Parts: sequence; C-alpha cells; structure tokens
Amino acid sequence: MQEQKGQRGQLEELRAWLRLTLEPGIGSVTAKNLLMQFGFPQTIFETKFSQLMPVVGEKIAYQLREPCSEEINTQIDKTLEWLNQDNHHILTLADTLYPKALLDTYDPPLLLYVDGNLSAFQKPAIAVVGTRHPTLNGAQNARAFGKYLASQGWCIVSGLAKGIDASAHEGALLANVDCPTIAVMGTGINRLYPAENKAIALGIRHRGALISEFPLDTPANAFRFPMRNRIVAGLSRGVLVVEAARKSGSLITAKMAGDLGKEIFAIPGSIHSPLSRGCHALIRQGAKLVETGQDILEELGYAVTANAPEPDKPSVDPEIPEKFKPVLEAMGFEAISIEELTEYLSLSIEELSLLLTEMQLQSIVVKQVDGKYQRVFHNGEN
Repeated sequence: MQEQKGQRGQLEELRAWLRLTLEPGIGSVTAKNLLMQFGFPQTIFETKFSQLMPVVGEKIAYQLREPCSEEINTQIDKTLEWLNQDNHHILTLADTLYPKALLDTYDPPLLLYVDGNLSAFQKPAIAVVGTRHPTLNGAQNARAFGKYLASQGWCIVSGLAKGIDASAHEGALLANVDCPTIAVMGTGINRLYPAENKAIALGIRHRGALISEFPLDTPANAFRFPMRNRIVAGLSRGVLVVEAARKSGSLITAKMAGDLGKEIFAIPGSIHSPLSRGCHALIRQGAKLVETGQDILEELGYAVTANAPEPDKPSVDPEIPEKFKPVLEAMGFEAISIEELTEYLSLSIEELSLLLTEMQLQSIVVKQVDGKYQRVFHNGEN
C-alpha cells in the first residue's frame, strides 16, 4: 500500500511538472521564478492567489488557481502513454538523472523527453555542428571526426539536421561503441525532422539517445532551433564547427558554448569557399584550428586510448590509373568546374568529360548539384 501511495505521488508530481510546461503564457523564465519562489510545481498549483499575483501578475495567477484544462489534461495523458513505452523517459530539473552539464547553463530546460539510453549522459560529450549543405569533403570530415571521437569514449552531440549534423551522428554510430551519440531535437520527441534522417534517428534511439525539451507533437519552427542549440552547447565540453557560412546557426551554437567557457574548435578550409568563412572567423576570434580528432583530445587534456584506431588523417587516394592523375592534380582539393579544369589541361571539354565520367563510375570524383566536380576522399581504412 505504501508503495502504491508513493507511485501515485510520483505520478501527480510528474503531472504537475508537465502542466507547468504546457500552461499557455508561462515560459521558461516565469516557470523558474515560480519554482524558486514556491518550490515544486505541485506547491505552485496549491499556492493562494494572493501569493501568486506579485510573482506572475493577476491573469497568470488566476490561471494557476483554476483546475487544469481539459486540453492540457489530454496532452498530459498522451505524454504518460508515451512514457510507458520502452526506453522512454522524462527528466525534470529535480531528477537526480538530469544531465548535470545543463544545470550549469543559464537556461536549463524544465524537463527533457528522452527516447533511448540515459547512460549517454554519463559520457564526456563533444558537439559537432555545421552547415545543412556541406561539401562532400565537409560531410566526410564530420563523419570521420564523429567516428574517431566516439571510438575514444566521447559522446557526439548534434542537432539531427541534414548535412554536417547527420554526418557526425552517422560517424559516431559507425564507431560501434555504447552510447556513441545524442541528438537534440527542435521538435517534439515523437516528431522526426527532417524525415530523411529517419534511419539515423532509429540508430541513435537504439544505441544513444534522442532528446527534446518540447512537448509531444511540437512541429518544426525556425525559432525553436536556437533554443535547441543551447542544449547542444550546454551538454558538451567543446564544440567543433566543421563547415559554416558567416551567418550560420552553427556559429550561434559556438558562441553559446564560448559564453559558457567551453572550448571552440574549427576545421579550416579554402579561402574561396563560403562554407569556410564561418570557421575562419571563429579561428580569428580564438577558436582552436584542428586537423585531426587527436588535436581536440589533446586540447581538452584527454589522452588517446591505447590500441584505438588512428586519428583522422588527410584522406589518401586509392590506386589511381595513370590517365586520371593529371586531372586530380589540376583539380586539387576543392570543387571545380569542367571549364576551369580545361584551363589547366591540354584537353578539350569532350575529352575531359569522358575522363570525368569514367572517374565518377570508379568513385574517384563526384559531380555536385552545382555541376562542379570534386575528388572523393578515401580513408585508409575503407
């Protein structure tokens, strides 16, 4: 009987936490003011109007004294049904399992919805972020850094967006270790966005953790992604920016992390690439320039695990037929148009087109959506 009473008490406490996050007009700042003033959410809803009004004003005070609305009760019931499924969790600010790293941020979420393994929060974490439209090289770098750092015992934190985020998560999953990655969602935990990352999200759910601060069914809206980014920054001991334009959400994440006293890392790129300019700006502002995953671990003061895979190295080409080598030498390491290539080679566009087509078929180069060509970088292990 005592156990049943305890369970009922925990359930009512959780319902109060959920109601506090679902009440219209009560944002994070107001909710935290109420918690600081009155303690747990259950106490808030039992507090007299006269005590509530000086803290939140007349309208919200009346709202808090009213019985919970039918709409909110329905949402709470749906949330509790979701919670009853395997590996589904809700962590409140008062929960002992709540990530300690977030408690040190200026605006920790009132609660977190977690789909996956809570052990992921126990590992040291590094955020890997960047553009949604990376170059081939950028995506490969994100994947390689994610895999290497995860193999060294780090949890890769990112935002499940397409591009660099997805590549970093994918690389971490390739490391074949426990709890390799955490995805912070900008939607409700049951609303996968973007849909194209479904396979990656399933892998994260089974081996890492999907997390969100937003109620179930919350859709994707632009204003929620900076909110998500503060959690990415807060969970991590440092942030690696792989590719980013000068005006990029990734730079917002880096700034948030910097304001928290965390290390910022950036991978340099071509001075001609718009997607390198954000990284170069960060480096000018004091971010650490990195070329390998080991650079990050050394900067953070962590030793490389014995017998671990070699750190990320500049990719090397496989055995290349002799006739393709002049094309690769002229191409360099950046995307280039066929017209630009003809300026370096004594070939007609027709001859060069045939060579490039052969190189595509052999996965030596790839043709990008803008029509330019870029060499494919093959890691030595592949």
